[in-house]
Amino acid sequence: MISAAVMCLAMNLYHETRGETLAGNIAVGYVTMNRVADPRYPDTVCGVVQQAKYHGWDLVNPIRNRCQFSWYCDGISDNPQDGKAMLESVILAKHIIAGTVTDISEGATHYHATYVNPYWAGDMTVVLEVGQHIFYK
Repeated sequence: MISAAVMCLAMNLYHETRGETLAGNIAVGYVTMNRVADPRYPDTVCGVVQQAKYHGWDLVNPIRNRCQFSWYCDGISDNPQDGKAMLESVILAKHIIAGTVTDISEGATHYHATYVNPYWAGDMTVVLEVGQHIFYK
């Protein structure tokens, strides 16, 4: 049986880093885990992955494109279409949660694709660039 934490992290890896290098997958996985450990964010993996802005009383349907991880509320189906990539994401998520993989992100809590320039990037320190992502503390 796969725990909720493993499944939430695996879904995040699948949607955020499918097609990236193993290093890129590990770094994104640890951004999620570093947020779990940071008091500014929810204290569970699923809480971090599903963190979003909601419409007042409606705590089920996040506001489109107002999530910490864009795939979670972009309006596109979240059902994995690539079984091999999803299996790889589950295996890696288990290792990250178990702590059997080193945090190469150096404690990063943020990242973005190399082709965007978010407003918050200038206020943070770059700790790693791997694949198509830049990681920050």
